[in-house]
This record gives sequence, C-alpha cells and structure tokens, in this order.
Amino acid sequence: MNPKIIELLERIHAIEEELEREVQLRRAELNASFEQRRICFDEAVLAQQRRFRQGTLRYLLDGRLSHYLTAPIIFSAIFPMLLMDLMVSLYQWLCFPVYGIPHVRRRDYLIFDHTHLAYLNLIEMINCGYCSYANGLASYVKEVFARTEQYWCPIKHARRVLQAHPYYENFVDFGDAESYRRELEALRLALSLIDAQDGK
Repeated sequence: MNPKIIELLERIHAIEEELEREVQLRRAELNASFEQRRICFDEAVLAQQRRFRQGTLRYLLDGRLSHYLTAPIIFSAIFPMLLMDLMVSLYQWLCFPVYGIPHVRRRDYLIFDHTHLAYLNLIEMINCGYCSYANGLASYVKEVFARTEQYWCPIKHARRVLQAHPYYENFVDFGDAESYRRELEALRLALSLIDAQDGK
C-alpha cells in the first residue's frame, strides 16, 4: 500500500482513539457506572431526568397525524429484520468455522441501554428499542459480511466506498492482480487472529 495512505490511516486511527477517550470522559461526567453491561445512574441524576419526562398519554395526544399514518410502515420492517437476523446468524454459525473465521458476537452490536434513561416514556423507549435493534442489526450484518468479503474477495473498488468496513483499508488495490494473488492467504489468515487482537 502507498506509504502516504498508510500514514493517513494511522493518523485517522489516532484521532479515533482520542475521540473514544473524550467520549469516555463525557460518560464519567454523567455520574453513571457500568455494572455487567448495564448502566446505573445516581439517584440524583435519575430525579433530574424524570423532570423532563413527558407522560405517555400527553405524548400520544401531541403526536402528529403523519406519524400515526407512517408508524405501521416503519414497524412492519421488523419482520424482514428478524428474518435477516436469523439467516445471518445461521450463516455465520454454519460457514465461519469451515473458513476459520471467528464468529461475530451479536451481543456486541445489539445495545439496548435507552431503557435506563428516566426522561423517556414507554412509547419513546419502544421507539428507541426498535431503532437500536435496526441499527445494531445493520452493524452486526455489516461485520459478518465484511469478514466474508475479506475471506473471499479482499479487493478495493474502483470508486470510493462510503462508510467502508474496518477491514477494507487493508484490501488490495483494484486491478492489482499480482498483489491479490500474493496477499489473499495473508488476509484470510488475519481473519483468524481477530479474537486474539480484540482480547476476546
């Protein structure tokens, strides 16, 4: 890979790490603690949050007609999402061991922590749960197929890819047949080391 590109990628990773440290500092300011994947706020913080909660009935009465008309369409997408979840999970559990690819831990992608926010009413919690599932599922599916792509076809596209998965930067350049043949097995081997690198 081009040395300038490598340098830029290293700078991006450094900025991402700095951003993560800042996010952690912000979380510490919320007077919250994490106990076994669950967030716990101090009682004073919960009391402050409850002051901003809108009652469920008031929330429903204040709702727009357009929201009520489109809600069934939004929530009907749950059925294909559940099917996608089932099929992708089945796919990786059956196929990844054959390829030597570590399984993607689904629970790392499906995060339902909005229920701990005292300023949300029941309807808002349901909406947040739905969006958390949809976006978490999208991230989970993306990771499963990113690993699949690295195993079978680790070649960059000729055009820029928006929001490429984290493995993409190590793929071989489009049209570079020699590098593809030379690096394919190393890229496949790198997949088997994912759990060790993540400390899982």
